[in-house]
Amino acid sequence: MAPIRFSAGDTAWMLTSTALVLLMTIPGVALFYAGMVRKKNVLATAAQSFAITALVSLLWVVAGYSLAFTQGAPIIGGASRFLLHGLGLTSVNPLAPTIPESVYMTFQMTFAIISAALITGGLAERMKFSALLWFTGLWSLFVYAPIAHMVWGPGGWLNNDGILDYAGGTVVHINAGIAGLVAALVMGRRVGYGQHAIHPNNLAYTLIGASLLWVGWFGFNAGSALAANDRAGMAMAATQIAAAAAAMAWLMVEWRLRGKPTVLGMTSGAVAGLVAITPAAGFVDPMGALIIGIVAGATCFWSSIYLKNHLGYDDSLDAFGVHAMGGIIGALLTGVFAVKAIGGTAGALEGHLAQLWIQAKGVGITVVYDAVVSYVLLKGIDYAIGLRVTEDEEREGLDITQHGEQVYE
Repeated sequence: MAPIRFSAGDTAWMLTSTALVLLMTIPGVALFYAGMVRKKNVLATAAQSFAITALVSLLWVVAGYSLAFTQGAPIIGGASRFLLHGLGLTSVNPLAPTIPESVYMTFQMTFAIISAALITGGLAERMKFSALLWFTGLWSLFVYAPIAHMVWGPGGWLNNDGILDYAGGTVVHINAGIAGLVAALVMGRRVGYGQHAIHPNNLAYTLIGASLLWVGWFGFNAGSALAANDRAGMAMAATQIAAAAAAMAWLMVEWRLRGKPTVLGMTSGAVAGLVAITPAAGFVDPMGALIIGIVAGATCFWSSIYLKNHLGYDDSLDAFGVHAMGGIIGALLTGVFAVKAIGGTAGALEGHLAQLWIQAKGVGITVVYDAVVSYVLLKGIDYAIGLRVTEDEEREGLDITQHGEQVYE
């Protein structure tokens, strides 16, 4: 039997992409979120991303990878790779035949990590650290892994239906954003929310974090080609175009309606564009990416500012407003702008109207499954150990009360 020959170019690109996606969480999300909270919670917020990175990595090794990316049932994978059993130097996952399975497994691990980390934007400044770890672990196994299998896994339900999700608009962003919203609703508002302004402690951190996210997103989207090829190049171009368009759209709308273009606004806009192009990156042309970015920037501004204030929920750092809404926009518009010559599947503009229905069905299933299971997990944890810190602890800040540390002048 001839030895397996992996593509050196593909492997090198995927090693690089894996590092770029990990960069998105630590330090990307950690800084992006830490800059938006109050000073008394800055360490605790950054620590959440760091701890989640470690916890989800271990759970991915134990069961997550196998449940998501091996042959099993339409809703969940099998047990053949539990504890990475059988994964060696020459192992191959059929989903990525030109690179070692160890690289593919680690690349997908970084997606599981950032999905869990993004949820913390909805529950910031009030969840107990112990409760966060329990919720993250259970959510990763009972929500993320099944959704990843349904959308991307061999024999997955939505995969078989033909859903288009190039790099995780559904699996990562809708999934995380809905869980963040459910957590915010279950725990309720922060102390003082709506009674006085809650100001970010350091928007320079947020700007740096958003910049790291933007750079890392090339690994996220272009890396999802799983090869160093022409499709990766188109995904990279689409990513840059959509991020820039959304940043400018949010900036211009905010400038027009609120009088000034803010740093928080332009960074949030860029992230909204990155989120929205994620499901579409390998399926649309540059013009489609431009339109998706503009729509995402304007719509996520509305959802994060006006919708949240009108309905009164405390999605602290806009996990729902940016990630769920951006993911939904991107998933649906993928069904409109998909180009057969690029991704092999035509969208509604090319006469394949059914693709829009397939996308909408996938969004609906993801939202309902995620919301129900996340709610059950949160209520169970609340009953067992409690979700939220006490009011006095919240007023003092999570840095001191949860970690015994604080930022000094």
